Amino acid sequence: MADAGQTADTARTARDVWIPFAPDAVPGLPDGFEYRVWDGEDAFPADPADCAFYVVPYMKPAEVCVRPLPAMSSVQVVQTLTAGMDHVLPAVGDLGPGVRLCNARGVHEASTAELALALILASLRGIPGFVEGQRKEEWRSGFYPALADKSVLIVGYGSIGAAVEDRLAPFECARVVRVARSARTTERGPVHPFAELPALLPDADVVILCTPLTEVTKGLVDAKFLAGMRDGALLVNVARGPVVDTQALLAELESGRIGAALDVTDPEPLPAGHPLWHAPNLLVSPHVGGSSSAFLPRAKRLLAAQLNRFADGDPVDNVVHTTK
Repeated sequence: MADAGQTADTARTARDVWIPFAPDAVPGLPDGFEYRVWDGEDAFPADPADCAFYVVPYMKPAEVCVRPLPAMSSVQVVQTLTAGMDHVLPAVGDLGPGVRLCNARGVHEASTAELALALILASLRGIPGFVEGQRKEEWRSGFYPALADKSVLIVGYGSIGAAVEDRLAPFECARVVRVARSARTTERGPVHPFAELPALLPDADVVILCTPLTEVTKGLVDAKFLAGMRDGALLVNVARGPVVDTQALLAELESGRIGAALDVTDPEPLPAGHPLWHAPNLLVSPHVGGSSSAFLPRAKRLLAAQLNRFADGDPVDNVVHTTK
């Protein structure tokens, strides 16, 4: 086994960058690196020990994403293409000290916020029922809820939550209330801490989940949380499936008391025969919040910017964790 000095020297001299795209398809990448294309295939493109900067494949199972990490003895930066880090963080124990884990802040805000609005509008205005009516040649006219004049609660007010609020602005909502792990003040107004959720939930017509999956947020939306929502409210999850207790949500949906729109589920992918598929008052999309045409140009800009900072010896952006 190499001693600490040898390991540090190897880390300083390693020049391989593992990237899931062909490097000539990413404008602005710096020279001086050996770019190794790896998108989760069985065979590695080179020795993981020579990798200095690892870009985690996108939309691949967690076990695939972390598979090379134990052998990446020289890696200095692990860059995901996701906003959440829950698929990578459990494996950080395999890394040496000082490795920076960076998320894809700035890549998914537009696409995820757009889908959140689509799910809200489709659910409130009855679009799934209209699609079913079209198939059955039924004219389902009537009055349907509007987003206008509704009170909206955003749970998880980070960059995606702020992007959702940007897109709510034209819809004449009665008010938008922001919640995050800790209280703070923004230009738009206060951000309330999670501890205040019990007092805020009863006044919300629409509750949008944008929070990352952490030990604090796992199961945050449990039976007590759901019971605190007002009758007829809509729950929208564009965060992670395990933020919501699936059985507790099913009970509320089957009672008809609230509705929901889920881009993420627990389990995921949702298996055939799962009761969520046929739950009343529920719209499900297959975790497509970030995987739109907006992804690639933003992801490529992020990678070029990060790798240029890395090449110049400047601090990289979006660091969410540094190994000890």
